Amino acid sequence: MGEDDIAAVAALLRVAEAADGHAPLGEHKWLDLVHGGRAGFAGFVAREPGHDRVVGYAQLSRGPDSWAVEYVVHPAHRHHEDPVGLDLLRAALTEIGREGGGHVHVWVPKPTAMHDEIASAAGLARGRELLQLRRSLPLEPELAVPGDARTRAFRVGEDEAAWLELNNRAFHGHPEQGAWGLATLREREQQPWFDPAGFLLHEREGRLAAFCWTKIHDDEPPLGEIYVLGVDPEMQGHGLGRKLLVAGCDHLTARGVPTVMLYVDADNAPAIALYTAAGFHLDHRDRAYVGDIAAAPSP
Repeated sequence: MGEDDIAAVAALLRVAEAADGHAPLGEHKWLDLVHGGRAGFAGFVAREPGHDRVVGYAQLSRGPDSWAVEYVVHPAHRHHEDPVGLDLLRAALTEIGREGGGHVHVWVPKPTAMHDEIASAAGLARGRELLQLRRSLPLEPELAVPGDARTRAFRVGEDEAAWLELNNRAFHGHPEQGAWGLATLREREQQPWFDPAGFLLHEREGRLAAFCWTKIHDDEPPLGEIYVLGVDPEMQGHGLGRKLLVAGCDHLTARGVPTVMLYVDADNAPAIALYTAAGFHLDHRDRAYVGDIAAAPSP
């Protein structure tokens, strides 16, 4: 992906976001695109025949246990007669085969029946679903938790190692969040939205026990996000998840944010119960299509 390709893809993403009302490429994928990608990264660009305009883009990345794919098609090319989405998806799956095969999940925000058809034609089936939940701020006074957990701001240059250790234990086995390294965290620290004052840490017995990392999207009005909320597995059962959630929402309220959102796996019943009790409601679903890709025969 050269500079011209990245610029053309960025233009496509802006058009798609304006049409769909959401970012078409997840943050992990966007940073891989801009910074050149990690091992296992590949980008696929579809151009309009006879023209240079980019009408589709797919991105492939390799995780610790599986492959991840996301793709976006220009709004003018999203119809049954135009196979851009299917062509991009098949190109990404073919590349996985060349790289030895493995399990793959293809994330689609706000999926439609057409996404189901494209996935099925590519040999994939419905898999994991992610819910985006939202609520207005401030929280109602009755949601305050007795004995709220004290928090402090993340200290850049000091807390990285301890936070990574806690995060990777709290999200062990999670395909996106469970295997962060220092380079991934450093990338987030360099983003314009990063604010250590909104990265709230709670300590017990001299070590990190829980955290609530908030984010403010540059929308009008601004949209807050509970970006990551994690609790040490050994500290479960003390209500820290709820306490840190309240702390994060209160921080966003103090920053003048009127609405907060978060993502949660559709099968994570305890987390959904926590967020529902705090007044969050469903905004939309994202879906992963999954499959197992065989290794391509050696040439």
